[in-house]
Amino acid sequence: MLRLAVATDAETLARIRDPLAERGIHAEHVPVSERTLPLDGSLGEFDAGFVFPPRLMEGGVADAMLDVPWVNTREDILRSRNKAGALARLSANDVPTPRSVLVSNPVDDAALESVWEQFDPPVVVKPNSTTRGTGITKASDLDSLLGVTDYLDLVHDYRATGDRSYLIQEYLPDARDYRVMTIDGDYVGAVERRLPEDALAEGGWKHNVHRGADATGVDLDDDLRRLAERTARALDIDWLGVDMLVTGEGAVVNETNARPTVDTATKYEDGFYDRLAAVIRGQ
Repeated sequence: MLRLAVATDAETLARIRDPLAERGIHAEHVPVSERTLPLDGSLGEFDAGFVFPPRLMEGGVADAMLDVPWVNTREDILRSRNKAGALARLSANDVPTPRSVLVSNPVDDAALESVWEQFDPPVVVKPNSTTRGTGITKASDLDSLLGVTDYLDLVHDYRATGDRSYLIQEYLPDARDYRVMTIDGDYVGAVERRLPEDALAEGGWKHNVHRGADATGVDLDDDLRRLAERTARALDIDWLGVDMLVTGEGAVVNETNARPTVDTATKYEDGFYDRLAAVIRGQ
């Protein structure tokens, strides 16, 4: 039985444990954060790791102690987590993305006003390296944009803040939001994420599952499947969630996630767990 180290004890581990066990892979949680950890200690004997731990400093310790290959490495995680870097790489590979501008603080108001003039309001303001929709907001006028960026300036002024950048992006109203899963560059399933009607009526617009959106399995069109596959291959990440926004004018890749949450098996293609087991064994 191949032993797989999983750094996060959440929905994904609960869902993959039994299907992988049926395929000869024992997935086990290895706690690497929110604990004390002697540096001359051990985290156990494993054959492979699933996804590099979410906290990079603790992950470096776990990586040294476990000494295993990861399905998604530290470099994979950083390549996806850096939203601007991922979008730039995708654009260079002719993958459609939302019109976006990276802001690297500090910049003055004149520079931000120049960026504002490139868009039709509202705009989306998005921290460059957060997840689950954290810190994302809309600005409908220049004063609101400058107010939001004032708060970001305060955060970025703190010396320990590692990432002092954020994105200003076009807002795509009424876009359908899809999370598409790929394994080893191939499409393996998709869900549409949508807030409940009452949340939409109250002005909600971020369709993140962690913020109350429902995820419904969908049979994605072939052109969107190919777009997800082009994205995974451009980023060269074996296990990837691709977030798409689809409007009447076409589809764009909005973000990617190299630590995607696994949903129920019925929302994926036949053979999903066979493909996942194969990529784990291939490390």
